[in-house]
Amino acid sequence: MTETSQEPVRQVSKREKTAERLLRSSAARSYDPQVDVDWSAPIDPDKRFLPEHRVSLFGTELWERMTPEQRYELGKHEIISITSFGIYAEVALMHLLLKVATQGDPTSRHAQYALTEVADECRHSTMFGRGIEKSGVGPYLAPRWFRGLLNLSLLLPIGPATYGGTLLVEEVTDRLQRESMADEDIQPTIRMINKIHVLEEARHISFARAEVNRRVPKMGRIELAVNRVALALAAPSLVRLMLHPDVYQGVGVDPKQARRAAMANPNYQQSIRWMGERIVAFLTEAGMISGVVTKALWRRSFLLGPDR
Repeated sequence: MTETSQEPVRQVSKREKTAERLLRSSAARSYDPQVDVDWSAPIDPDKRFLPEHRVSLFGTELWERMTPEQRYELGKHEIISITSFGIYAEVALMHLLLKVATQGDPTSRHAQYALTEVADECRHSTMFGRGIEKSGVGPYLAPRWFRGLLNLSLLLPIGPATYGGTLLVEEVTDRLQRESMADEDIQPTIRMINKIHVLEEARHISFARAEVNRRVPKMGRIELAVNRVALALAAPSLVRLMLHPDVYQGVGVDPKQARRAAMANPNYQQSIRWMGERIVAFLTEAGMISGVVTKALWRRSFLLGPDR
C-alpha cells in the first residue's frame, strides 16, 4: 500500500493576512490621478480651497479686519502649504516603506504591500504637485533643516515612533480632506484630489496601525519609553510645519503678527484637536501616549487638550 505524501500546510501570520487583504484592495480600488482628475477644469471663483472655519485666523480680530478677498486667498495659501508638506511626508513614508521591503522577505505579502504603497505615494505626490501648480500659488518649501532630515530618515530604526509619525500626518490631513471632499463649496479639483487620497490612504492607515499594534507589546519598558518620547517630541514640529509662516505674507498680512494670532487662536487650536482626535485616541489606546512628560509634549502640538 502506497502512502500519500502531503506537503506541510504553511501557517499564514496575521501580518501576512493583513497585507494580503490590502493588496487585494489595492488591485480593486486604485486611481490614476493623471486621468481621474480633470486638470483642464477651470478654477471656480465662487468656490473655496479650504473650509473657512478651518483657516488659521478664523475668528480672530485680525480676521475681522481682512477683506473677503484676503480671507479667500489665505484659505488657498493654507491648503497649498498643507499640500506642499504632504509631499515631504509622502517622501519620508516612502523611505520607511522601502526599508521595510529591503529588510524583509521579498516573497512575503508584507514586503509586496510595502512596495505597492510606495507606488501609491508616488502617484499621490505627483497629484499634489499638479494640484499646487493648478492653484496658481507656488509651493511652500519646508525648512532646510527638515529637508536635511529627510535624507537621514533611511537611517532611523523602524518602530512604533516612525509608524506613529506617519499616522500622525496621514490621519490629521485625512480628517480635513474628508470634510472638504464632502463640501460642495470647495473647488471640484480639490475635492477630487481629496477623494482619491482619502480612499487610497485608508489602506495605508490600516497598514501602519497594524504595525504599531504588533510592535508595541513586544517592546521593553525603556525601549517603549524612548519611542513614546521621540514621537511626542516630533508631534509639535509636524503640526507646525503644515502651516508655513509665509502664507500670511502671501495675502498681505504681517507674518509675525498673524503667526502669533493663529497660535493663540482657540478656533485654530480646536481645529487641530478635531483633526487629530482619531489618531490621538488610537495612539493612547496603543500605549504610545502615556505619562506626564509625554502628554505635556503632546499638548504643545494642540492635538491633546489641556484637560487630558
